[in-house]
Amino acid sequence: MEIVSNRPVFLVGCPRSGTTLLQSMLAAHPQIASFPESKFFEYLFPEYEPRRRTLGLASRRLRPMLSQFFKEIGYPEMQYYLPKFPQFIGQYTHKFVQIMDKIAKKQGKSIWLEKTPQHINYIEYIEKFIPKARIIHIIRNGVDVVASLYEMGQKYPNTWGSVMGKVDDCIEEWIRNVKISLRYLNQPNHTLVRYEHLVEDPQTVIANLCKFIGVDFKEQMLQDYRVVAKQLIRDREQWKLGVMEEIKNANSQKFHRLFNEDQQRYILKQLSTVNLPELMDI
Repeated sequence: MEIVSNRPVFLVGCPRSGTTLLQSMLAAHPQIASFPESKFFEYLFPEYEPRRRTLGLASRRLRPMLSQFFKEIGYPEMQYYLPKFPQFIGQYTHKFVQIMDKIAKKQGKSIWLEKTPQHINYIEYIEKFIPKARIIHIIRNGVDVVASLYEMGQKYPNTWGSVMGKVDDCIEEWIRNVKISLRYLNQPNHTLVRYEHLVEDPQTVIANLCKFIGVDFKEQMLQDYRVVAKQLIRDREQWKLGVMEEIKNANSQKFHRLFNEDQQRYILKQLSTVNLPELMDI
């Protein structure tokens, strides 16, 4: 198969839905470069800088964040390609893509994959400024995501507690993310993957994603992902270390362990607002 280059891939989904596992498996392909979460679009917009927001300029927070990101991934020299003066949001996005292309080329790879789950909130801007981008959505069973998010909020309160400290916060996060993904169900530059299908039949799912990306499937992707994962997880991201274990479906275990029967019934009732038949067809 001829490799389709210069078409970046974005992997999005609700946090704790298997994004790191899927990223690691795809990044085990010899032609796909990937990195820890860049959070580019989260820092791009000047939410608390009224003047820049009015003018359509990128946030002043973006440049120092990207400089640190390039240092962390081993390419500190790339910070010198960043704009030194205020840039429009679209211009800065194009510069980011050019730099990521340079890094992929340095690695001898033709495609780069960016995985920041929260970029699901910025799909309209990804499509506007990077029209050739392909976007992979991963969706996991709601009760398991809610349980995992809630557990993270309890175990890592400094990182997760402020946004996932309550059960309702976790429920709302899954519902909102899944509804966004379902909007793109039949779009040609999007594909949706169920986490449950990935862990039950990884070869079929990964082979289909390779076709979507434009590369040949390689058997090594099913074995080498654990080694690759070490390069994608920052030292402070201890909650992601489970990705280096053998692929298995641990669904529902946490849900029954963390919540009593009344809580379980409440969570299931809230999650039922999502169109489950439509979700089951993915």
